[in-house]
Amino acid sequence: MRALGLVAVPAVASIAALAWPKQATRPLLLPVAAFPHLLLALWCLIDPGPPVPAAWLAMDVVARAVLPLVSLLFLVAALYAVAYLKLRAERNNRIFVAALLGMLALLSLALQAQHLGLLWVAAEAATMVTVPLLHFNRSARAYEATWKYLLVGGTGLALSLMGTFGLGYASLQAGGAGDLTFLSLSQQVHSWSPPWLTLAWVLLLAGYGTKMGVAPMHTWKPDAYGEAPGIVGTMLAGGMTTMAFVAVLRVKAVVDRAMGPAMTTRTLLGLGLLSMALAALFLLRTRDFKRLLAYSSVEHMGILAIGAALGRAGTAAALFHVWTNGMTKGALFFTAGNLRRIGGGRTADEVGGLRHVAPASAALFVTGLFAVTACPPFGVFFSEIQILRAALDSGRPAVAGGFVACLLVAFFGLTRLVFAIVDGEPKTVAPPRPELRDTLGVIGPPLACLLAALWLGLAPPQLLADTWRQAAAWLGDVP
Repeated sequence: MRALGLVAVPAVASIAALAWPKQATRPLLLPVAAFPHLLLALWCLIDPGPPVPAAWLAMDVVARAVLPLVSLLFLVAALYAVAYLKLRAERNNRIFVAALLGMLALLSLALQAQHLGLLWVAAEAATMVTVPLLHFNRSARAYEATWKYLLVGGTGLALSLMGTFGLGYASLQAGGAGDLTFLSLSQQVHSWSPPWLTLAWVLLLAGYGTKMGVAPMHTWKPDAYGEAPGIVGTMLAGGMTTMAFVAVLRVKAVVDRAMGPAMTTRTLLGLGLLSMALAALFLLRTRDFKRLLAYSSVEHMGILAIGAALGRAGTAAALFHVWTNGMTKGALFFTAGNLRRIGGGRTADEVGGLRHVAPASAALFVTGLFAVTACPPFGVFFSEIQILRAALDSGRPAVAGGFVACLLVAFFGLTRLVFAIVDGEPKTVAPPRPELRDTLGVIGPPLACLLAALWLGLAPPQLLADTWRQAAAWLGDVP
């Protein structure tokens, strides 16, 4: 019942947003729905209840490891959205608010989906409902980014659908009954067809890897993250990519059970290192500080892929990294949106000296920079250290060396651009309009995200740490 409630609460609020007559008060539906959703997610985390093996929708240990993060991030984004949409009163927010709530409902559905087909339907619907969020600014570049998101994302979903069919056929060939629940697939004891299983893994990894944004399937990210409002970038980086990563983990558990982890380990390590290396190189040359966050996200998706390839310890560390990266990216997207509005530009050639015109946002943006580049005591440092340790403990020093090298290059790229726009003299002498100055409504949410990232680094709750380990154990040894 609680699993269904996590989908129903934002879905009902989304319908209410479509019918709500008043533009000024409609954004309040976002936090009104976000609070009970978070309470439900935390209730499931603290008291999971008895397992329901045959259910298509369940708050299992894997969902409990990540869905509370998505819910918490949405609550912070909802509070930011109330202040943001007040600044954007010239835009009708009916579709924006409804789509944002619909996105939360569909992400909740996908993260709890225990059936491969239901997972695909939820991922497809979440992609479609995101479209009006991407072109909220209605600029030519926003429409271009939306079409690219649809084209590349649609291709990825088509590949994942073909992979779903391939895995189903491989199951039938192995004597299965056509049941596509993850538990049933993992319990098959007959010999699988290696060619069909390999094909299914490649297609599903390419499909959901596109939604994650790992290289070379990352091409939609720079445009989408660069043109979407900060709220949308936050939910894409912390919600949509988390959903896709969980899909990859669930499929990996099935494939590993059927034919061992060698194939999935090699592919995930290769994609992970490729993503980190390409992202680091692009970070050295980009001039747009919102596209900078997109390439940083590509880098961190590579980190997740590497963690997932390193056994139970690496998977637990990757789930930890989902939380630390999600909260840190939220702070960066919110403050980047603030700086773009106040500075009136998007690149280092257009803006500079933002610490003089938006001191609070600039300070939080720089703090977020150090947090996302794994500077202690923020959580990203500890989650990346755990992944690095897992690489060394598993006898892969070359992976560990490549991991550290990519992190160093990415650090240079990020600091180069961030300090270019924050330091120096302002490139515009006109002060920002009073309504665009730093206010509690646009400063409080990124500050809360950074405090959460700090908390995860200094004192991660034991309940969360235990849940990450249990999820990694379940994925590594499905009964």
